[in-house]
Amino acid sequence: MRYLLLIYGDEKAWDADDPDAMAQMMQEYDGFTKWLDASGGLVAAEALEPTNQATTVRVRDDQTITTDGPFAETKEQLGGFYLIEAANLDDAIGAASRIPGAKGGSIEIRPIVVTPGDGSHEAHEG
Repeated sequence: MRYLLLIYGDEKAWDADDPDAMAQMMQEYDGFTKWLDASGGLVAAEALEPTNQATTVRVRDDQTITTDGPFAETKEQLGGFYLIEAANLDDAIGAASRIPGAKGGSIEIRPIVVTPGDGSHEAHEG
């Protein structure tokens, strides 16, 4: 089964981190990514630009409306994600608990919808 692990944290805290702390965090992420890849669970992973680079799109009455930034003001912002293969939710939770950002932020786990007949998603259902 595929799961999306969404990494949330406080952008202001990320900006305030000293360069040594950021380098340490990046080393931890590199180690986690290598572990996940070696376990066969890594499908994709990306860091995201800050929310001030985001654009929100809405369609109302057939008109496309865009606004700068995220849809809602939040204490924690989406900073990146891992798309993983895991046998079940417990395994996904185990992987999420190893993400360095879980120490100061939160990780949201979202199962990917399995489309009937899409064999690529059915191989690891548990």
